[in-house]
Amino acid sequence: MSPNPETRAPRAGILVTGTEVLTGIITDRNGPWLSERLREIGVDAAMIEIVGDRPEDLLAALESMAAAGMALIITSGGLGPTADDLTAEIVGRFCGREMFLDTALEERIAEILRPMMSRWPDLTEEAVRRGNAKQAIVPAGATILEPEGTAPGLVVPPADGRAGPTVLVLPGPPRELQPMWATAVATEAVQAAIAGATTYENAIVRLFGIPESEIANTLRTAEADGLDLAPLEITTCLRRGEIEIATRYEPEAAADYERLLAFIADRHAATLFSLDGSTIDDQLAGMLAGRTLAAAESCTGGGLATRLTDRAGASEYFLGGAVVYSNAAKIDLAGVPPELIERHGAVSIEVAAALAEGIARRFGADLGVGITGIAGPGGGTEDKPVGLVCVSVYAAGANATEPRRLTRRTVMPGGRADIRDRSVTVSMHMLRRVLLGETD
Repeated sequence: MSPNPETRAPRAGILVTGTEVLTGIITDRNGPWLSERLREIGVDAAMIEIVGDRPEDLLAALESMAAAGMALIITSGGLGPTADDLTAEIVGRFCGREMFLDTALEERIAEILRPMMSRWPDLTEEAVRRGNAKQAIVPAGATILEPEGTAPGLVVPPADGRAGPTVLVLPGPPRELQPMWATAVATEAVQAAIAGATTYENAIVRLFGIPESEIANTLRTAEADGLDLAPLEITTCLRRGEIEIATRYEPEAAADYERLLAFIADRHAATLFSLDGSTIDDQLAGMLAGRTLAAAESCTGGGLATRLTDRAGASEYFLGGAVVYSNAAKIDLAGVPPELIERHGAVSIEVAAALAEGIARRFGADLGVGITGIAGPGGGTEDKPVGLVCVSVYAAGANATEPRRLTRRTVMPGGRADIRDRSVTVSMHMLRRVLLGETD
């Protein structure tokens, strides 16, 4: 990653609250979503922090973000009716504002709860109302964001005479948080906090079949050759066996980015497959137009079929597939000759090739993909360790005498999920190469 570029954009911190999130019981979906929304409005999302339901930790996180120069802090969670929901109270203390019961808000929450009472036949309306009155205790001077559930959002600027960030307080459930965003951003206090927001351009290029360390070397070489990377914020990421180079920059740095793009394209022509950010899934969906495909998978457990069909219109090119873990399934469903398995073993390039051709013939498809391997956790040998995967792509060609095949044997690192995921990615890239005319 190159040094962060100088930016005039206001900076924001995202503070996700909840012990259930901190301990991994619930996966945080709000932090990444909010970060993307901040980017869209030209605000620099500088940090995401997760804290449990402890008031001292929440207050310390707010103070730390303020000390780091955040103009805006966005919290999610901790607005419910129970004793551990303390975000509004702690934010009020942080901003120097007294808490008070907003009776009009209390009545609006009661109206929301009234139709729900049928779910709790043993409770009285008054008991439910008392339990939820806590949600109407808010910092004085806060802007109320109308509830999407029962929890209101809040925009809390620092009290008069105090310096510091404005705090946007949002509920935890994404279905409640997300609809509040547009209203929150339009408030006077948030607009004041993010005054001077810039415009960000974001671009991604993707490569396959290259180590991440080589990209670091490319960036060093680019700077040594005189390219100015300082205005560009460059992040490299290994995902599903592919390398993503994501670059964020302000419009005036567009020429610097174009020079970097040309440098990467020239240096990595053989492994660069996406200049416009399109994924291998996107590209295959287009390349398969007018062709049909079938798949026979063992170690991937149907992962290739899932990714191929995870988009509209997939039924036009993907005819079907089979998950063929057992030898009997390989023989009966994909037509693999039994003697081939006996001679080479179920995990072999020979069986992968037979799976690809056999499943294509069974479905009458133009192309077939066969995947066989050992994803673990056990079952490997010295000759065939866990992580060994054999992939084959078969293309029937214009007639039966002109088939094309591409078959590879590779050993992949990681656990079962990693091996499965990377095997699918390898299969998709091999399919792309066959569609481009490559063959063994």
